Amino acid sequence: MSDSDGPVQEPAGLEGLPPMYSIAKGEVMSVQTYGAFVRLPGYKKEGLVHVSEMSATRVENASEIVDVGEQVWIKVIGREIRGDKVKLSFSMKAVNQGTGRDLDPNNVNAEQDARRRRNFRDHTGNRITLEAVLNTTCSKCGCKGHFTKDCFSAPGLQYALLPEEGDEEPQRRQQQQPATVNPQQDSDKKKKKKKEKKMKKKRKKERKDSDSDSSSSECKSKRRRRDHSADREAKKKKKHKRHKSHKHS
Repeated sequence: MSDSDGPVQEPAGLEGLPPMYSIAKGEVMSVQTYGAFVRLPGYKKEGLVHVSEMSATRVENASEIVDVGEQVWIKVIGREIRGDKVKLSFSMKAVNQGTGRDLDPNNVNAEQDARRRRNFRDHTGNRITLEAVLNTTCSKCGCKGHFTKDCFSAPGLQYALLPEEGDEEPQRRQQQQPATVNPQQDSDKKKKKKKEKKMKKKRKKERKDSDSDSSSSECKSKRRRRDHSADREAKKKKKHKRHKSHKHS
């Protein structure tokens, strides 16, 4: 494990560590949920293989990939000093575990991962900025929240801030409250109701009268029919008697 360009002076505090992007075979000393610690032959310092560097696919637990005492191929992808401690970072997915061949010879993926880790630690990628709302009224558009010099509204247009949740509740309550009724309107409604009731009663009476008249007329017509049929029968009987008496004579 020596550099091909010859001996290079190491930064202070990193002497005696494996060089960057070198490949070697080491032994797994311990396995944690977040990764495995590997020791290289000839070095006392152990390096961490994070679960994100064990396989090209997602790994939930390092024990799914390696066991204690197992020999694995690694690539050195990180060396840094944090306070009094020196941290080594290894990668297994950058090396073919069967042959030890470098799968990232140009170190493109390793540099991208290192850049991503730095951004995550610095919180530069997910920085959130908040702006205060000014308690001022613009003389140009008449809206609140900005100065006149910062107003961007065109003539004839107005922009206003949306009410917050606390301000919307009183408006909803006012909308839900029933509207006050004028006593004059209330009396007019009562009068209309009384008139409607009277009209309904009159209509019911008229219907009853019409029904009774129709029933009486039907009864009369039935009686007339009965009387007419009775007269016919009586006439027939008389004729029959006369015919008999004529024969006997």
